[in-house]
Amino acid sequence: MSDLFNIKAVARSDKGKGASRRLRREGLVPGVIYGGGKEPEMISTLHNKLLQLLEHEAFYSSIVNVELDGRKQRVILKDLQRHPAKPFVLHFDLQRVADTDRIRMNVPLHFVGEEQAPGVKQSGGTFSHALVDLEIICEAQNLPEYIEVDVSAMDVGDMLHLSDIKLPEGVEIVALGHGDSHDHDELVVTIHAKTAATEASSEEETAAEADEEPAGEEE
Repeated sequence: MSDLFNIKAVARSDKGKGASRRLRREGLVPGVIYGGGKEPEMISTLHNKLLQLLEHEAFYSSIVNVELDGRKQRVILKDLQRHPAKPFVLHFDLQRVADTDRIRMNVPLHFVGEEQAPGVKQSGGTFSHALVDLEIICEAQNLPEYIEVDVSAMDVGDMLHLSDIKLPEGVEIVALGHGDSHDHDELVVTIHAKTAATEASSEEETAAEADEEPAGEEE
């Protein structure tokens, strides 16, 4: 869990599309904070500052501090509406959380050891990622920014499934919490052997590079 991200917000009272358009013209983006047994609060924040936060992968799976009217609230990002064609955020939803609240979040998977894996280093295989993030459930205080998947021992043909992932303490995979976890044990990553077409392409590239090398000067 990270407390590195902070949002400075101001309260807003105007509702409707017209009010939201006025905020956007002023360089602000409308949002709402809800949950935690309290009434929803309509807020706005600087659009450019929010965009900077959204550039960080960890922002989407972290506890965020919101400063509003001189008080701080701990929240998670629950929804984000972007313009379909322009780099604009139209609206965002934040949910209040306490340390012991159980929350469901999608967190990214970080694959480590790919270059060292025998299937790549010795056999020239390639990794195929079936999943790049994972829906988990945990207490807010145990929320990881990402989950690390060690693939350094994998060989050609090896596969890792959800049940093979080593999870941080207090973290559960939502899919494996269903009645028959075997039916929901999805493939996460595998290594495929280098195909004949790939080998031929590699040989052609090597030959082409050799042909392009300038000849040595004659004495």
